[in-house]
Amino acid sequence: QVPLVESGGGSVQAGGSLRLSCVASGYLHSSYCMGWFRQAPGKEREGVAVIYTGGGTTYYADSVKGRFTISQDVAKNTLYLQMNSLTPDDTAMYYCKAVPSTRTWCETNIQVLGATPGYWGQGTQVTVSS
Repeated sequence: QVPLVESGGGSVQAGGSLRLSCVASGYLHSSYCMGWFRQAPGKEREGVAVIYTGGGTTYYADSVKGRFTISQDVAKNTLYLQMNSLTPDDTAMYYCKAVPSTRTWCETNIQVLGATPGYWGQGTQVTVSS
């Protein structure tokens, strides 16, 4: 059973919006550091946004700050990434990840969240055309 399942990707024109979803069965009722990551062909994986499920502490990469919003719906066991004002540079495969953690760990280890052992979803493709 895959513990994380992303959806919501697609193709949009520049300036458009998409909302990604990550169904995370059970994780949002516990304390996890969860994040959205993206990887474009030929580029390194980039952390986009992070949230601590036990308290909502959030972090955003400079490249998406002010345009993307990470949120959670505990009742639906779902993590969201609302993406507005999309540009072609946002084109990538987007993944969600979950790592069990405390709030302190999540706040102080954002930069290594991607490299920390945890759970990954299968990804959802976002393509933005100019």
